[in-house]
Amino acid sequence: MIQISPIMLQTSLKFFLLALGLGMAACGGNTTEQTQNQSPTAATAPAKTKNILIFGNSLTAGYGLEPAEAYPALLQNRIDSLQLPYKVINAGLSGETTSGGNSRLDWVLKNPVDIFVLELGGNDGLRGIPATETRKNLQTMMDKVRTKYPQATIVLAGMQVPPSMGKKYADEFKVIYPELAQKNKALLIPFLLEKVGGEVALNQKDGIHPNAEGAKIVADNVWAILKDVVK
Repeated sequence: MIQISPIMLQTSLKFFLLALGLGMAACGGNTTEQTQNQSPTAATAPAKTKNILIFGNSLTAGYGLEPAEAYPALLQNRIDSLQLPYKVINAGLSGETTSGGNSRLDWVLKNPVDIFVLELGGNDGLRGIPATETRKNLQTMMDKVRTKYPQATIVLAGMQVPPSMGKKYADEFKVIYPELAQKNKALLIPFLLEKVGGEVALNQKDGIHPNAEGAKIVADNVWAILKDVVK
């Protein structure tokens, strides 16, 4: 029978503990290195998605068109193709006036807004609502946005009424948008339906709402202003 002295036992135990400690240290070092290699860096973290709220009437809702043909959807396609972190929210409602929009806006603003595109007033003009009333409602809506989302960019979509409404009224209506844009330091789309309004080939049978080809031009009109905001 082999006899093991206390000294030999102590020496063996020291070597065993030393080897065990080195092994654990090596494992710990590898784990730390792997953790560091797997940790995402700020440079690779995805950008936070921002909201573009387009608040309007049937022109925005895409009356008579497939949802994918409405100009807000076309803007989303362009934004996605550029890999920009923005989501376009179509808050268009057919038949909406500035008065109705003012009543509806509080509910819509429950979602965060980074860019607010205000496209209302066309139905006011077609109904002959006093320009002073339209101006007042548009101003109130912009005030609501500024109050709840002070950092949001406001874009005002200019509208015009047909000559059949009378020159005096048409002139009063036309200046509402540039004057409000200047007063509120908002961006202005001079005329949403530029190159589309009055063009038979670009409108539906009612002569008011753009067809699919017309909607593409409307999207271009909006993008001309948005492109410098979503960089």
